[in-house]
Amino acid sequence: MAKFVLAGKSDCPHYAKAELLADSLQRSLPNFRIHKISILPHEWQEWLEATCKRNGWKHEKSPLVWRELVDQGGKGMLLGGFSEFLEHCQDYYSVTSDMPTDVMLTVAAENLETKMNLVVEEQHRVSLIKPLHIWISSALNPTSHFLIPNLLSAEVFPHVSTISLHLLDVEGTEERLQGLRMETEDLALRLLHQVTIHTDLEQAFQDADVIVLLDEGWSDDSDEEEKRKGLSDSYREYGRLMDTRANKEATVIVCADSFANLRCSLLLDNARSIDSSQFVTMSTQLENEAKAIIAKKLKVRTSDVTNVIVWGNISGGFYIDLQWAKVFNYDGAIRGPAFFSQPAQKILHDRKWLETDFQDLVRCRRAAVASKSCRVAAMSAANGILAVLKAWNGICSPDEVFSMGVLCPGDYNLPDGVVLSLPVTFTDGKWSVRFDVTVGDELKERLQLSASELKQEKEL
Repeated sequence: MAKFVLAGKSDCPHYAKAELLADSLQRSLPNFRIHKISILPHEWQEWLEATCKRNGWKHEKSPLVWRELVDQGGKGMLLGGFSEFLEHCQDYYSVTSDMPTDVMLTVAAENLETKMNLVVEEQHRVSLIKPLHIWISSALNPTSHFLIPNLLSAEVFPHVSTISLHLLDVEGTEERLQGLRMETEDLALRLLHQVTIHTDLEQAFQDADVIVLLDEGWSDDSDEEEKRKGLSDSYREYGRLMDTRANKEATVIVCADSFANLRCSLLLDNARSIDSSQFVTMSTQLENEAKAIIAKKLKVRTSDVTNVIVWGNISGGFYIDLQWAKVFNYDGAIRGPAFFSQPAQKILHDRKWLETDFQDLVRCRRAAVASKSCRVAAMSAANGILAVLKAWNGICSPDEVFSMGVLCPGDYNLPDGVVLSLPVTFTDGKWSVRFDVTVGDELKERLQLSASELKQEKEL
């Protein structure tokens, strides 16, 4: 079988003459096949150069004709332009074309009109696709490998039909981001529309609906002051870009081991057009780490511990509060059905352990994981982000308590404008701070210290 590929500018008269000759041969010869590629005039030169470079050819004019060896495979064999194709048809098939010039020009004009109509139709089709735009900053953080496969799912976004994922890492290389993009595409996820990669801020957060900001890859010997100054400059710029480019209803989640509350505060200061309730810092990872420690002590599953509260500065002076914490399936003196729970504070009688060793164990938990696994605690970070997004999208009980770093509403006798971790619940896609929690004098003092700590970080 003879298969020819005919490519040319859509307004080229010689391309029009060649394609009509090829159509005639295809109709009359059972083993002759033609594949036509019509290129817009302003795109032709770039397309021609790229095609010739890829195949090792030299050709300068429209049309371009080559033969593909369908029975053997391998790259195509360049035939040439219009004259070479016409000569080939005369020699092999004894067929030529005597199309007059005026007809050639008419067909070329029709070809251009048809091509333009197809372009308009394709643009209209693409415009009907309204994907959810998700941006991940510091996308080369190991957390992305656990986050992405579960993020692009109906379990997290039940009312979304398609998602465009944008991977941003200003410190990373384009080659590594390309690898992450290819791996993401290889997942063949039903909701995934496209993946774009970015190593600069030229298009950062454009049309963003969801923004997840992960930890940068700072080296272990990085100076704390240098790190704080670097991320302060970066997050101020991120906030300004979100203010002008992101969707005004965008959800912004900060997930970081260092200066987490400060990062969120800087975004809020510089993205004034987006409601402050759309910015949160994730405390869920700390919650789950605390649950795991309690579960081990009580010999239950981590999922049997609920409603743990994290107060204060997530990356600094936080406090784990168990006043609402419940424990299910505890093998104690009192037993009940699966839905029966007991207050954690009634089971954990050792108050000294709760106020000292327990708090220290939570602070050291993540470092212990990193020490044993030789990598950051990426899996638990991804799980925490997914839990918050599910709750935000209505996939949680209205009674389920989460801890999140949010802009303090001024209650608990705290100053306005400080991002602190507080207990919240989600209802109809919106979170609200729980004000029915008991805040004693000791906890107030702890929160005041956290607020002072965060103000000092911001002012340095």
